[in-house]
Amino acid sequence: MNKVAIIQARMGSTRLPGKVMKLLSGKPMLEHIVKRLQTVEAIDQIVIATTLKSEDNVICDFAKRHSIEYYRGKSVDVLDRYYQAAVMHDADVIIRITADDPLKDSHIINEILHEYMDNYEKYDYVSNTIVPTYPIGIDVEVFSFNALRKAWMEAEGTFYREHVTPYIWTNTHLFNIKNVEYTGHNLSALRWTVDTQNDFEFAEAIYSYLYKEHEIFFMEDIIQLLDKYPEIQTINKYVSQKKWDVL
Repeated sequence: MNKVAIIQARMGSTRLPGKVMKLLSGKPMLEHIVKRLQTVEAIDQIVIATTLKSEDNVICDFAKRHSIEYYRGKSVDVLDRYYQAAVMHDADVIIRITADDPLKDSHIINEILHEYMDNYEKYDYVSNTIVPTYPIGIDVEVFSFNALRKAWMEAEGTFYREHVTPYIWTNTHLFNIKNVEYTGHNLSALRWTVDTQNDFEFAEAIYSYLYKEHEIFFMEDIIQLLDKYPEIQTINKYVSQKKWDVL
């Protein structure tokens, strides 16, 4: 089975325009996400799904420079963009990744992917998001191409089309889903995504301590860092979570 990680990315953002290409420790945030995905051995291919807007040419240029496959599609109908990218790259299994999460943990991605692959005849969709127990920004969704195609064919309305997976996980009578929970205490109150300048400054602080060229740091490393320097968490403490940003 061809396992394809599809990163949805665009320059337009309500609260922090151009965030996916902002430099984090000297590299675009999108590059850090790609590097993290490249350490997940079970992933066969990485594809960036962006839009046809001219402002997103910079994302395509980035993909070309780094020899990464990309697809350009609809701006608002992200479900269609995802589906067409999956079709173009013959995906059997899709790993959904958003381009505003530079702290994604390759160990957790690997865990969710293997949970799906070990039970692919049983589940259409496996994630750690249905009952949140991980920090915001560490979320991972893995689902079958057949589930994506069914959602693409049947989902109607702005909410379902702007966001790739809600049609799947809100229709449990149509799809078999599995939620993976963190084995430690609930960490869902922690905010590790980038939606505002304060969020970006939080990520910068984490990278300033933990980032090393050609090495990957993980969720547990960040937790240990925050235990040592709890003031880092105050950087984006008062940022409210915008549940449904479109990338």
